[in-house]
Order: sequence, then structure tokens, then C-alpha cells
Amino acid sequence: MHLLKLAVGVSDLDTLKALQSDRRRTQPDGKLRHFTRHPPRRADEVLDGGSIYWVIRGFVAARQRILAIEEADGRRADKRCALVLDPKVVATELQPRRPHQGWRYLEPAKAPKDIVGRRSKSRLPEHLAAQLRELGLL
Repeated sequence: MHLLKLAVGVSDLDTLKALQSDRRRTQPDGKLRHFTRHPPRRADEVLDGGSIYWVIRGFVAARQRILAIEEADGRRADKRCALVLDPKVVATELQPRRPHQGWRYLEPAKAPKDIVGRRSKSRLPEHLAAQLRELGLL
């Protein structure tokens, strides 16, 4: 089972990678964590090979393996959840998604395929491909 999450304020994969690199440097143990209010109810399924798929500018564009789910203290007295992510960001085929709050589950059969090894100079830049898809031209 996978999770689907909007990458708010992120314009492309390079921005996502840069933000996460900065976050990782602030962690004493060097782990990359994404904080959320509630842990997934289907945590066992998510930890069994699941990834977080990032929606960037209306399209699923990348994924990262979820390595662990930890309990974390909030800024106030509340408890939070930390998804420990593999720092490697894997580009995926673009798949349109509507905005939503929080995260959603994503069935493995409906997850977009990885683009690993298919990046070439002839491939359109992500932002251009997304605009062409919005217009129905790709």
C-alpha cells in the first residue's frame, strides 16, 4: 500500500530534492522525515514495501520509499507521526491528481510507473510536460 501526498509549495522535482536535502541536514541522525498529524491506520501494509507518491503541480511526479513510521513529539504537547523516507527521489510517469488535504492511500495497481533509466535529453522538462497534459496535448 502506498500513500499519496501533495507537495505544497514545490514547483518541480529539483525543488523537492533541495528542500528534503536541507531538512535532512537539520536532523541529528541524518534521517529524512516527513511529519504528519496522524499515523496511517494501515501502517503494516504501508511498511510492506510502500512509498509516498508526491503530487507536484497537479500531477503525481515522484515517489520515495517509506522506511519506517515513528511517533514524534509535536511543538505543543500533541503527538505526531514521522514517516522516515528513503532520501532517493524516484521520478514517475506523470499522473493527474486533484488537490486534497492530508494524505490518501494509493493501491499499488493504480500507482504510476517509475521513469528510472528513461531520462534522456529528448524528454520534455517536467513543468512543460505538465502544462501540455493540462491542455490535453500529451
